[in-house]
Parts: sequence; structure tokens; C-alpha cells
Amino acid sequence: MADIRYVCLSDMHLGAETSLLTNLETASSKIDATRPSPVLEQLVACLRELISKNENPHPKPTLVLNGDILELALAQDRFAAMCFERFIELIMPPDDPVFDRIVYNPGNHDHHLWETARETQYVSNYLSVTKWGSALEDPWHTTNIFNYKNAVPSYFLNGLIHRQAHLKDMDIETAYPNFGVLSPDGRKCVIFSHGHFIEPLYVLMSTLLTMLFPANQMPVDVWDLEAENFAWIDFFWSALGRSEDVGRGVGRIYEKLQSEKELKKLLRNMANSLALKYDLPGWGDRMEAKLLECAFSIIADKISGLERNKPERSLSEDAEKGLWAYMEGPLRKQILVDTNKMPLNTTFVFGHTHKPFQEDMNFAGYAEWVSVYNSGGWIVDRVKLAPHYGGAVVLIDENLDGVSLRMYNEATDYKNHVEEARHPGDDPNPFHARISGLVERSHALWETFSHTVARAVNVRAQNLRARINSPC
Repeated sequence: MADIRYVCLSDMHLGAETSLLTNLETASSKIDATRPSPVLEQLVACLRELISKNENPHPKPTLVLNGDILELALAQDRFAAMCFERFIELIMPPDDPVFDRIVYNPGNHDHHLWETARETQYVSNYLSVTKWGSALEDPWHTTNIFNYKNAVPSYFLNGLIHRQAHLKDMDIETAYPNFGVLSPDGRKCVIFSHGHFIEPLYVLMSTLLTMLFPANQMPVDVWDLEAENFAWIDFFWSALGRSEDVGRGVGRIYEKLQSEKELKKLLRNMANSLALKYDLPGWGDRMEAKLLECAFSIIADKISGLERNKPERSLSEDAEKGLWAYMEGPLRKQILVDTNKMPLNTTFVFGHTHKPFQEDMNFAGYAEWVSVYNSGGWIVDRVKLAPHYGGAVVLIDENLDGVSLRMYNEATDYKNHVEEARHPGDDPNPFHARISGLVERSHALWETFSHTVARAVNVRAQNLRARINSPC
């Protein structure tokens, strides 16, 4: 039997107008968060159909939301929250919920959800049982991979869902930055991680420390990696983007990166406007504008170097080096701390790059080659569509075997494929064969999804073109 037990989605960016899963008004780029988007409705319909074919319907699968689910960096909080409500309505109706459990593993665009969760954890699990006057420990910056006894509730998300009467006793659990499932005999594991730590930008504070203080080394522990960089990640990707004029400006920079002419015009206009609005004592407006333009240019340079802005291959050379460093360093050490020995078989699932792929990779320190899956993303933030970008859903069965349900690729292929990370020439595992057969037998449903997502991709690309060319 190869039933679906874990469903992994990432990079939904709910609330962003560029997201295929955020509903837009007809013939407009304005958000209508009172209804689910057509792509979101069709995606949930496809998942529900697959899960309904489990031979053992209980327990229902666990949903792993693997980061950047809510867009808290470049969208208004209320839109992100309302779009998440529409998603919950589809997957957790009172009469027939799709999942029994939801685990949320924040990324960089929704990192602030981890900050609120870890503060809740510190108060509930530690301060509440610590005597007044005792020496206090520092708050913890990570959760254990495999230890679920002290699951961290998501304060914000639970506040949303508990307003539904049938969900008032359900908690969305938070893990960060890695969430893992271990087989009963300890021989196999699946680890979910958003993936932002594979990019140099998200370990910038650690890099600066090593530059300023040569005796310092880059962190080898995931908890030190987060402790050194959490404030930077939270500020730039979960706070700055929501800061009214500055936040809107960062969003416009992000979009206009595709046009050098439009970007320079935007930076100049933003700098001049802010210099006039916020007059600094002792500085002339012209000097202030130049300083602000320089600062915005630095931001633009940082954003332009992101992995998701490199369309040539599924994983750029820099990101590949970052993935190897993360797998062989912080992640491997955390696994050993949690289990005392490496499992014989490891599957690693991440997102962040918006470029889905699957590959068997040979990392040092692991017993066998690691099955690596990237779940892609659901936004269109490029006018020129590229085939490496797309969305996928990673499915895991009760034997901890995985497959990638490739939902679409931009520009070239909007049909569905079931893929597996394995050596060339190896036979597919039974789970791959089962899911492939189920998709084939529900051909009409998947074809409807393909038509829906193709249309939505082109609409958002055209909307983005219009915003880039609009006056600043």
C-alpha cells in the first residue's frame, strides 16, 4: 500500500497580486480576497481527488506548509490573512476536511510568523514554569527536527482559524527552520526546510561578522545560523516591506528590476519624494536624495542577486554551493543531535527558488545519496516567462517514499507530471507508479487545472508588464 501521508506546499505567497493563488478582480490587478482564486480552487480539487483514493482513509494526511505561504514582505497583512482564510475554507470544511494536521515551517517572506511563535513558545513552555527571580535562558531560535512533544503553536494563524467554530480546537503547529519525519526504526527520514539559508543574502550578518572579526567562523549549527541572522531576515523580508511608503517602494524596486531604465527612474523619483517628505536637519534635499538613491541602489543590487532571478538553470552555481554547505554542515549536525546517528535513507524537500526539480544528490556525511525535491512556487514576478519556473506539490507516503507532482512550468508545459528523484535507469518506486496511475485516471480534472493555471500565468505576466511601464 502506498497511501499519501504528507503533502508539502511552499511559496504560495498568499496576498501578493503576483500570486496565482491570490484572487484578482476581473480584468484587473486589484486583489479580491473575499473569494479563492480559480487556480487555488482547482489545486485543492486535484489534491482532494488524489487523497480520496487512499486505501486507508484514516488518519488523513498531514499538510506541511514549507515557507512563504503568507506574503508578509511585499503585501498588506490583511490581504495575506484573508487569502489564507480562503485556503483554509477549501481544505478544512466542516463536513470533510482534507487534512488532520497542519505544520507550518516559515520562510523568509513570512519569517515574522516564526518570531511570534517562538515568543509564544518562550512564554508558554518556559516562563510559565520558571520561578520569579530565577536566571532566565535566552529564547530558542529553532525547533528540534524530530521532537514533537513541545510543538509550538502559531499565535497569528491559530487566531485566524479559531474564529471558525469547527476549528477552535485545532492548532497549526510551527517548526523552524527544519521539520522532519523519522520512520519507527530510525532508518529513513524526510526533512522539510524552506531553503533560504542556501543563499548568501540570508546569512549576510554571519558573513559580515567574519569580515569584521576574522577570528569568527561561519556558524556550523543551525541554531547559531538563525540567531545571528534572524533580525536581518525579519526586518528586510517581513517588516520593511510592510512599512507604508518604504514598503511600497521596495515592492516597486522588486518589480522594476527587469527594466534598468525604469528602475533608475523609480529610484530617482523615490529618493526625491522621500527627501522632500522627511527633511533631515542639517542636510539639503539634494544631498538627502542622493543618499537615499544610493541606499535604494544597494537594495536593488541585493535583490537582483537572488536565486529566483536566475532563470538559466534549476539551481545556479552559487545556490548549489549553498545547498551543499547547508546539507553537510548545519542540517547534518542537527540531525545527529536529534537522533545520535544518521538515518540510512534521507529525503530533503525545500522550496524558496520557485524552480521545481528532483534529483538524487551525493552529500558528504549521509549514509546514501539523498533524494532532493524542490517544490517550486506560485508567483509570476517576471515578464519574460522561463521554463525552469513553476509549481509542484511534494507527496510522501507511509513508507517515507516521495514523488513530485509537477503542476506546471511557465511558458512551455502546463500539463501535469509525476516525477521522482532517482538514479537514471532505476525502476520507479510503487508510490510513483500509484500516483501516476491516479493522475492518469482523473485526466479531465488535471486538464482543467492546466487550462486554468496557463491563463492565470499569462494574466499576471501582463499585469506585471503594465505596472513596470506605469509612471512612478
